[in-house]
Amino acid sequence: MISLNAYRAQWFGNVRGDILAGLVVALALIPEAIAFSIIAGVDPKVGLYASFSISVLVAITGGRPGMISAATAATAVLMITLVRDHGLEYLLAATVLAGLIQIGAGVLRLGFIMRYVSKSVMTGFVNALAILIFMAQLPELDPRTVTWITYVLVAAGLAIIYLFPLLTKAVPSPLVTIVVLTVLAFFLGLDVRTVGDMGDLPDTLPVFLIPQIPLTLETLTIILPYSVAVAVVGLLESLMTQNIVDDLTDTKSNRSQEMIGQGIANTATGFIGGMAGCAMIGQSIINVKSGGRGRLSSFSAGVFLLAMVVGLGDVVSMIPMAALVAIMIMVAVGTFSWSSIRNLRDHPRSSSIVMIATVVTVVYTHNLAIGVLVGVLLSGIFFAGKIAQLFKVTTDITKSGSHRTYVVEGQLFYGSVEDFMNAFNFKEALEKVIIDVSRAHIWDISSVQALDMVILKFRRDGAEVEIIGMNEATETIVDKLAIHDKPGAMDKLMAH
Repeated sequence: MISLNAYRAQWFGNVRGDILAGLVVALALIPEAIAFSIIAGVDPKVGLYASFSISVLVAITGGRPGMISAATAATAVLMITLVRDHGLEYLLAATVLAGLIQIGAGVLRLGFIMRYVSKSVMTGFVNALAILIFMAQLPELDPRTVTWITYVLVAAGLAIIYLFPLLTKAVPSPLVTIVVLTVLAFFLGLDVRTVGDMGDLPDTLPVFLIPQIPLTLETLTIILPYSVAVAVVGLLESLMTQNIVDDLTDTKSNRSQEMIGQGIANTATGFIGGMAGCAMIGQSIINVKSGGRGRLSSFSAGVFLLAMVVGLGDVVSMIPMAALVAIMIMVAVGTFSWSSIRNLRDHPRSSSIVMIATVVTVVYTHNLAIGVLVGVLLSGIFFAGKIAQLFKVTTDITKSGSHRTYVVEGQLFYGSVEDFMNAFNFKEALEKVIIDVSRAHIWDISSVQALDMVILKFRRDGAEVEIIGMNEATETIVDKLAIHDKPGAMDKLMAH
């Protein structure tokens, strides 16, 4: 646990920098929170309340100072079907349950799982997220439902987003896009959809409420799959972002505490009418580069966001949807790892297959968790295949032809067991067989059973078998699991 003095320093060690960075982040969070709400199919206030609540609570309970958490596209896209089929109340209940799952994962210290997520899976995760964000904008670009001026505004918005930073970076270009397009749409009386058309913005502070759903097993079966997906995806993105901020700031942070903090924030957010969220890679980088280092930066971002929305709700409702579409296209383009396309020819084929499989699975299922699971499984299969290729068995026989030595090299596990068995000639009449494993390592029950089978087959034909060179770990697992010296060993092995 972190000491009180260290925790206090994380709050007040960089007050001016954290407050200014928090203000910049809040300005950038408003359009994204609204856009993510629309992606999920709920009122803008759901995402805005969530961004406020999550930013403030993670600042207090999280394990990574200076990291920004709020409503995100990664969690919003998972809720589309739930909201469409069952409504907002079920989304709130799923958010509460997702938070409880995350708290449990943090208590159980499951953050170590991140070490098994390969770079290829992470790249596929990010690319798939970018594609889903872009696809979520297509309904706002449907020529059957929008006017031609919408396309002009989107193009103008993208131009401002990418060209304005050439003049100055003091003001975020997405904010300039919102201001300019809103002013144009209002004074020219343009026929375009606005944020106000999507639902009412909040004009009061959030209040505590309990989701109005029946407390039955049927309800649990409805929300549980969504909650698990949101919890897993939220933690994946949060832990990836945590690693990035650790590297940017040359500091270490607590994964388990961050998981618990994310869970507390989501659980509480569900009770004030907010949707689930997680850490935001883009906003966290903006915060760090703007001078934010401590918990106060995330706390300030949430407070500033709510104050501006509640105080300026009438203005925010006039923002044209085209401005948000332009911003989300920018987010999608910036999120996608374009270098991964160029690297397809240079990187190992297995890495490219893992990345592409992750992307395809996510886009097809609209579930980031399933895509990551597929990627991790493929990574494990390819890794096992590579390790198995490094395995070999060489042999030498005495001049008399009565004694043969087999030298085993490499990793003996389920993936190399077949090659191990094929290396022995059981038809040869021998007095003694020596199996030298000094250059090998035995890993699992499959390899121990294969060793048992080899020993028993040679003994069945009258040969004496000696195993030499076992290291301490190999000797431990062989002593524990091997049965070749026990009565009825061959029958037991054949029964398996």
